[in-house]
Amino acid sequence: MSMNTPMHNKRTFLWALLGLAAGAHAHGTKDHPALPQAVKKEQKDWGIAGEIKSARRTIEVRMLDTMRFVPERITVRRGETIRFVVKNTGQSLHEFVIGTKAENEAHAALMLKFPDMEHDEPYMAHVPAGQTGQIVWTFNRAGEFEFACLIAGHYQAGMRGVITVSPA
Repeated sequence: MSMNTPMHNKRTFLWALLGLAAGAHAHGTKDHPALPQAVKKEQKDWGIAGEIKSARRTIEVRMLDTMRFVPERITVRRGETIRFVVKNTGQSLHEFVIGTKAENEAHAALMLKFPDMEHDEPYMAHVPAGQTGQIVWTFNRAGEFEFACLIAGHYQAGMRGVITVSPA
């Protein structure tokens, strides 16, 4: 029997699609560079990836194993590019992800279902225990946004904070 039947081709195509979809989300256990090599500049509701040379302010955020960030509230002005230095002072992997509350909630729910799901975007920093990460972000839209750790269970335990972007 030939393996080149329409049903076999359809099944092979579906498996290939599943493989591509699975690879489209980066997280897992691989090491992530502190700064992405090629930043994908895509406008999001909460802003766009920034250039380090445009950052006039650095905000340090600590990530704790008590499932908290310090500080938990950050205020910036619309148009401001911020360099976030995120320090993991805990013993487990944490991450700093900027987004809308709805976006982070949806992503956190996916992380519960697929804890090894890979994702790597310019608004995310995955920081191993005792390490430091960095994000450079331009807040070009006013509003209230969220930063969170989306590691399975961390978001649900309250590991999130608020970024208020005031008009320029």
